[in-house]
Parts: sequence; C-alpha cells; structure tokens
Amino acid sequence: MIVEYIRYKIADNQRDSFEQAYQQAQTSLIASVHCFGYELSQCTEDAKYYILRIEWDSEDGHLQGFRKSPEFQAFFSAVRPFVDAIEEMRHYAVTAINSKKD
Repeated sequence: MIVEYIRYKIADNQRDSFEQAYQQAQTSLIASVHCFGYELSQCTEDAKYYILRIEWDSEDGHLQGFRKSPEFQAFFSAVRPFVDAIEEMRHYAVTAINSKKD
C-alpha cells in the first residue's frame, strides 16, 4: 500500500466550493479498485490548509491504473479548479512504525 498526501492552501472564499468539489470527486475514489480509502482534513490552527490522504494499492495502481481510468476523468473534472492551490503532492510508503496491531 502507498499513501498519497496532497496539501492545499484554499482561499477563504473558496472553501465551500473546494469541499463541494471533493464531495463530488469522492464518488470516483469509491469506484476505483486501486483506492483503499481516503480522508480530507482541514487544519484547526489555520483553516485555509487542507490535507487529502488517499490510500492506494500501489503507486503504479494510482499513476497507471486510476489516472488512466474513466473514474479519473470525473475526479479531475471536479477538482480541476483547485489544482493551482496544491502546495505539495507526494506518495509515501508506510513503515513498520505504526499503531496498527496485527
């Protein structure tokens, strides 16, 4: 599993539209066989910052599977107005250091 983190800086007057866009875009994530889960979080200290966390089956599953799928077209159409607000977008491998109990 790979975790993608996308950090956004959203202007005050765009927050409602941003959240509505992801409300719509989540349909594509739910439909993707490559997506294991996701969450959108808003910073409590500075409300203009958001983090989108997506769990993918693999980096290839995200970049080659999801991004080349019809689901991605609908996803990107919903969030396209906020692409310029992305401050960071990276993939991370989960380490053995975590709170999950086997």
